[in-house]
Amino acid sequence: MSRRNRSFHAQSPLEVTEQLATNLQCGLTQAEAERRLAVHGPNRLPEEPPDPAWLRLLRQFHNPLIYVLLVAGILTAYLGHWIDAAVIFAVVIVSAVLGALQEGKAQRALAAVKSMLAQTAVVIRDGRRRQIAAEELVPGDLVFLESGMVVPADLRLVAARRLAVDEAVLTGESLPVEKDPESVDEAAPLAERRCMAYSGTTVVRGQGLGVVVATGGDSELGRIGKLVASVSRLETPLTRRLTRFAQGAAAVIVGVSALLFAWAYWGLGQPLDEIFLAVVGIAVAAIPEGLPAIVTIILAIGGQRLAQHQAIVRRLPAVETLGSVTVICTDKTGTLTRNQLTVTSVLLPHDSVEVSGSGYEPTGAFLRDGRPRLPESVRGLVRLARASLLCNDAALHADAEGHWHGEGDPLEVAL
Repeated sequence: MSRRNRSFHAQSPLEVTEQLATNLQCGLTQAEAERRLAVHGPNRLPEEPPDPAWLRLLRQFHNPLIYVLLVAGILTAYLGHWIDAAVIFAVVIVSAVLGALQEGKAQRALAAVKSMLAQTAVVIRDGRRRQIAAEELVPGDLVFLESGMVVPADLRLVAARRLAVDEAVLTGESLPVEKDPESVDEAAPLAERRCMAYSGTTVVRGQGLGVVVATGGDSELGRIGKLVASVSRLETPLTRRLTRFAQGAAAVIVGVSALLFAWAYWGLGQPLDEIFLAVVGIAVAAIPEGLPAIVTIILAIGGQRLAQHQAIVRRLPAVETLGSVTVICTDKTGTLTRNQLTVTSVLLPHDSVEVSGSGYEPTGAFLRDGRPRLPESVRGLVRLARASLLCNDAALHADAEGHWHGEGDPLEVAL
């Protein structure tokens, strides 16, 4: 995108609509929307095809210790020790299969993350309000927003009514951001562009209307994806140590074997074939063939435990990396909390009551002086609860397992 296109937040709604050749009353025509879809492509994040199973399996053999084991297995088989060779090759294969299976699970989990993006959008086309697949959005479309929606593309807001958006997935800000159609300074950072609503963020309350200014890979979420994809892969502390150990062990084994060969051949005058068999046997015995298997199994167990806590591990060596972390930097404690509120007391003009219960589950009671009270017996409590319900855009529901979840502003969910 050009610099001009990246500064929609500094332009007025009229300037944006003129630049994108759209209409705030009628939106785009269906024919124009189809033409733009052919130019800009579907509104989805670009993604690389997943690695095939055979490539994931081959990648597990790219390890210095595995190389040493393979050489040891070949030499052992050459010496006719078929059982020992079979054990070494079995260790290598089991290690590779475990690593490939773990990577496959991580790929499937990462693919499920796409469900965070909006699936549908409500737009104005040909002067009529309609619901379309989010992938069909194009720059210039007019999109409606309301509480509970996931923003389907980057929007320049042209109207807003008590609109607040949770932008934690994009900026890390734990509190909802109040939105306003008024333009801001061109140099304003992403978190302060209150006239913009970005793809992947969630509307927690209010309503709004925005013009699509970027879709798919051109959105801010897509730009972050490109930055992540361009980051070079770094070695973990464990892989660095294993590499150094394998290189050092290989150097020592080869060096000692060469010295033994020279001493036996020139110093003792032993037959060449007997010396070769003895030296190879000593070298194979010195190789820690169980180490790669043990490390892989331990990392796999760690990956499974993290998966139980909804943490995705794409590469097994990354499991160990967390153990090397000494400091975690975060901007505020709210980012690390569940961002849930619960009403614990109600203060009325003529009375006050405590509210028992925890979280969003509909269990608990109204208490006064430690004794349960019926809501109807507390003056004004039912009227206050009714007002809290009617002046509220949040939703509360239970999933198939009976766990309760809220959608919308945390304060309104609590009320």
